[in-house]
Amino acid sequence: MDLPVDKVESTRASGPAAEGKRTRTYREALREALAQAMERDSRVFVAGQGGDDPGAVFGTTKGLAERFGRQRVFDTPIAENGITGIMIGAALAGMRPVLVHMRMDFLPMSMDQIVNHAAKWRFMFGGRVNVPLTIRCIIGRGWGAAAQHSQSLQALFVHIPGLKVVMPSTPYDAKGLLLASIADENPVIFVEHRWLFDQSGYVPEEEYVIPIGKGVIRRKGRDATVVAISHMAYEACKAAESLEKDGIDIEIIDPRSLSPLDDELIFDSVKK
Repeated sequence: MDLPVDKVESTRASGPAAEGKRTRTYREALREALAQAMERDSRVFVAGQGGDDPGAVFGTTKGLAERFGRQRVFDTPIAENGITGIMIGAALAGMRPVLVHMRMDFLPMSMDQIVNHAAKWRFMFGGRVNVPLTIRCIIGRGWGAAAQHSQSLQALFVHIPGLKVVMPSTPYDAKGLLLASIADENPVIFVEHRWLFDQSGYVPEEEYVIPIGKGVIRRKGRDATVVAISHMAYEACKAAESLEKDGIDIEIIDPRSLSPLDDELIFDSVKK
């Protein structure tokens, strides 16, 4: 699945809000990416918890079931391991499923399917078999979330060969990385922070992809390097602005992808 690569690499974590540019919220950017992928490729479908209910996964799938039909956008039972296995089977059969795990906390219940099957089939068959599966999962606390609905478990999956792990922080990145994940020939864990859904920023209307494994400098600096992902990219930029008043110039690196990691970008920053 070939898509144009947008080469804009210099936006702040808050997203470019330049006057006259098209802006969308993070949730709208995700929804637009899903709609465009489904419009272009009939093999793409969305399944998981809440995909076609009124909440529509924090609004990210709103209207998609009505537009594309409930055979392509549908809710699933809360049976994480079984549903993940079914989606892996669909990917092996030539489909391009987008599986929604509303809470990353329960992704470990699918660990066998993800680690021992989705991540390994390409290697087991010498690259002749692919598993084009995108797993969306949401992190971050909210009202009543408590200990079992607020964990950030991305580090568990970064160490698994065969898995890619991405964590977009801006609406621009959310759309570009989701399209890149769906187009990828093998499994991608796509991690969204719930505090980002209302963030607004520049999002082109046309399709584009951000290469998985390519980070971005959110703020140039000369004194120290801070590497921050997802929601923490915003917090790091706020801290850098505060430190600037004390004469400390911080460079902020947003990897956007944890596996693969753009270590060259980080090393070059540290060397300064």
